[in-house]
Amino acid sequence: MDSTTITLFDNILKGVGRHPKSGKKKGGMKVHTIMKYQVGVPMVVELTSAAKHDHYLLKKVHLPQDSTLAMDRAYIDYAQFQRLTEEGVCYVTKMKKNLTYKELSSTAYVSRDGLVTHLDKHILFEKEKVRHEARCVELWSNNSRKSVTLLTNNFELSVEELAEIYKRRWAIETLYKQLKQNFPLHFFYGESVNAIQIQTWVVLIANLLCTVLSRMIKRHVSFSQIVTMLRLTDAHVLQQFHRFHGKSSKR
Repeated sequence: MDSTTITLFDNILKGVGRHPKSGKKKGGMKVHTIMKYQVGVPMVVELTSAAKHDHYLLKKVHLPQDSTLAMDRAYIDYAQFQRLTEEGVCYVTKMKKNLTYKELSSTAYVSRDGLVTHLDKHILFEKEKVRHEARCVELWSNNSRKSVTLLTNNFELSVEELAEIYKRRWAIETLYKQLKQNFPLHFFYGESVNAIQIQTWVVLIANLLCTVLSRMIKRHVSFSQIVTMLRLTDAHVLQQFHRFHGKSSKR
């Protein structure tokens, strides 16, 4: 699960951030997405103003039991994490540094060289009426000794499995990069919210169709090449259509 923001020149959809010195603030649209890793295409998409918080979609989504949801730390919400736990859904996210919690237990794992490889904690979040028990795992790189801290409600997965699940979250970043490189939404044909959303949906549908086509082709052809070939083909078909239509209208 992730989101990306499309900047708009007019403040049609409420933007985020401070107003620039000019006094004019650009609008923006946020694309909230849930992607199934094995499929590689969006399964759930919601379009909102850029000001809408990332965990907007987390509150709405209900996944099948035994699903695993990977997301970044912008989605941290104790109440929703507790709901996911009660629904039998595993989540894996990155821990924020400023979170307040109670440490119930902690185990340090050390390599043969005497270096700490990871720290496994059982923690409790308490906020108002919400109580949520979670697992906090801090991992250290053998080379750089930099650490990353993951948060999950799964106490059975190995540290390596948790790291791999979070790593797979980058597949959705690749999807956004693919969309922005091949279907740039720099210009819109309409200025209304409806027109902007329709054009965005068209781009998502085009990306889906190109993905299906790329998987049908047996030889290796890059996604960008497929998009380019389709653009050239479409241009030729449209040209022929206009020629025929022009001749027909004169008769």
